Amino acid sequence: MAAVTSLLTLDYVAKILDENVELLEAIVSNDDNLTYGAIVSVHTGPDESITALTDHGVEELTDMLSQARLTTKAWHQFLDDFVNDPELAAHFNADKLR
Repeated sequence: MAAVTSLLTLDYVAKILDENVELLEAIVSNDDNLTYGAIVSVHTGPDESITALTDHGVEELTDMLSQARLTTKAWHQFLDDFVNDPELAAHFNADKLR
């Protein structure tokens, strides 16, 4: 595996992908959703950290979301599988497919 030389914060990834950052946070809250090492915690202080993704993690996430948005049924299944908060899942279920 090549050395990681850059990371992208979830806020930045959300802007790049034109996605809701809460959706991305819900997906990456379970580090099993992406390949090991794709999700990184960056400590910004003694008790503070932010979540960032490697370039490979961004590619994986982009592919996941693209596949999930192919049909309404696939989108709903994706949310059931990857968003553990029922209230958030309901909010994102209401979003239209792109």
